[in-house]
Amino acid sequence: MKKGRDFDIRGVAVFQKSEITEHEIYKNLAKRVRGLKSRRILSQIADDEMRHYNVWKTYTRQDAAPNRVRVWVFTFVSIVFGFTFAIKLMENNEKRAHLLYSRFPGSFKEVNGIIRDEEEHEQALQMLFDEERLQYAGSVIFTLNNALVELMGVLAGLTFVLQNSRAVALTASITGIAAAFSMGASSYIATASVPGGGNALVAALSTGFAYILTVLLLIAPYFIFNDLVRSFGASLFLAVVIIGLFNYYISVVRLLSFKSRFLQMVMLSATVAALSFLAGYLIRFAFGPVL
Repeated sequence: MKKGRDFDIRGVAVFQKSEITEHEIYKNLAKRVRGLKSRRILSQIADDEMRHYNVWKTYTRQDAAPNRVRVWVFTFVSIVFGFTFAIKLMENNEKRAHLLYSRFPGSFKEVNGIIRDEEEHEQALQMLFDEERLQYAGSVIFTLNNALVELMGVLAGLTFVLQNSRAVALTASITGIAAAFSMGASSYIATASVPGGGNALVAALSTGFAYILTVLLLIAPYFIFNDLVRSFGASLFLAVVIIGLFNYYISVVRLLSFKSRFLQMVMLSATVAALSFLAGYLIRFAFGPVL
């Protein structure tokens, strides 16, 4: 029995550290979020997490320091990917905490009150979601996912036709930047044509900038390596990483399966790249290398 109790105390220590960490995260988010209502909700959740920490402390009789790395990561995520994305991640954490607490031994009488608090946190966080912003961001990500597949196809075809890494990089840059302008214009028209669709100029600039950044990342290996195979391999690896980031964002904000979407996009990119390689080989066979 003592062994089981020791195990329970170790579990409490984990919960204690988690609560003080989430207290710091919510406190930081409350400082950065706009709107008095949102700030009050996050501050209240932060206070609740501190109260939970003190409950667990009565069992461990020890202080616990927050996980500073996790606090920094959530702060960074809220800055780079937006407050709504960070809140969505925190809502998922609240659901996991609720599940873990519900499995905890009933010998800890305070756990039912903590479970109720976690349920209320989930509901409160859902009130903070900016659905319009999520829809806008999601459409940008979906567009870039498809554009990424096209760009990898361009790089694959050019790698076979142009026997010079710099020539491939420059040609792909021109193609990619032109595509970015085209996508930005399309995003502007699509947003402006929908009543209440948001700021069309911001949509166009965000889409165009994100696409240009993706182009620069994918062509960078061709400026670094002289070997075409190594350059394309590095670009393909970066494409997989970018696809992973894009689809992780979508899986979080839209509650979709990350694995299925990620594998689908990777297979699609690989198929388009393979077909483009074949087309490049046939063009080179018919006309010879250009450079």
